[in-house]
Amino acid sequence: MTDRFRQLVSPFVHDLSPYVPGKPLEDLAREKGLAHIVKLASNENPLGPSPRAVEAARSALEAAHRYPDGYGRALKEALARRWGVGPENLVLGNGSSEVIEMVVRLVVRPGRSVVLASPSFSIYELTVRAQGGEVVWVPLQDHRVDLGAVAAAVRPDTSLVILGNPNNPTGTAFGAGEWERFLERVPSSVAVILDEAYAEYADAPDFPQGPRYVDPSRPLVVVRTFSKAYGLALLRIGYAVGPPGLVDYLNRLRLPFNANGVAQAAALAALADGEHLRRSRQVNRRGRERLHRLFGRMGLEHVPSQANFVAVKVGDGDGVYRRLLDHGVIVRSIRGFGMPEWLRVTVGLPEELDRFEAAFQAVMAEGIARP
Repeated sequence: MTDRFRQLVSPFVHDLSPYVPGKPLEDLAREKGLAHIVKLASNENPLGPSPRAVEAARSALEAAHRYPDGYGRALKEALARRWGVGPENLVLGNGSSEVIEMVVRLVVRPGRSVVLASPSFSIYELTVRAQGGEVVWVPLQDHRVDLGAVAAAVRPDTSLVILGNPNNPTGTAFGAGEWERFLERVPSSVAVILDEAYAEYADAPDFPQGPRYVDPSRPLVVVRTFSKAYGLALLRIGYAVGPPGLVDYLNRLRLPFNANGVAQAAALAALADGEHLRRSRQVNRRGRERLHRLFGRMGLEHVPSQANFVAVKVGDGDGVYRRLLDHGVIVRSIRGFGMPEWLRVTVGLPEELDRFEAAFQAVMAEGIARP
């Protein structure tokens, strides 16, 4: 069929493919007629949100007829105290992806390049190409971001570098020493997005907390989210910490009321519930170690992770993914990340991992996809 609207659309969008999320529970239930399904595909917190966040969201709904605080003052002030910065260092977003997209829109244009690690979160490439930017790919080394190679890939036309730490889909993280050397090498004319969506799960002793590196003279924007460890994925609330001069420009791009009031209220309550975050990290650490042990016993290559998921090499990633669906278990095929032989498995509750382990061992025993 001829695309009758093609001439109306920016040429930078013509060949883009939509982001494909993990398979919804409802879809699999309808397709397979299954009553009990385990979803380990979208890196969600299996404990769910803090009860205090849920109560705050319920209370906020009573004022659903009112517009929210467009500046998010209460949440920004709490985040500012958390990171030792000012509210002027913060911008809120409809999830962290929106904040990333705002930065890309701000600094990327045709004729400029952006350096990305490969593989990494697909939204990075999508937003860059939508702005007409050229992507310069830097392959991972041993599934880790090679910061030296990333710095060396910066060109005179480079306006931005985007890094995930921990990286998605591999779960690996770089340390403070590597990060500081990287910052010394990157020209001050190049903006850097440090995406720390999974940072709350990282427990390596040298993991660099990105907001601590924000400086008024450096175009560094550190992006975090409440979707992962805080369990608020449904509400879509994220934020960035950056130098006030750059944040001012981001606020000029930001749509009015982009962070809804229910999400702001829930995030504020979640931020104050340190015990729930501690439990979430504990559940994740134990589940992550369990997955590492399982894959090790089975002789399968896997990546030691600092996030809330583990990547494992199974051979035919799509085939194993589809067979697991027959068992009522949803994981993530990461062919779209350029890793067709691999699956990404989110850490779940112990009973969810029981289901996954039994189904995974049964599927792999069929011999359809040994790596």
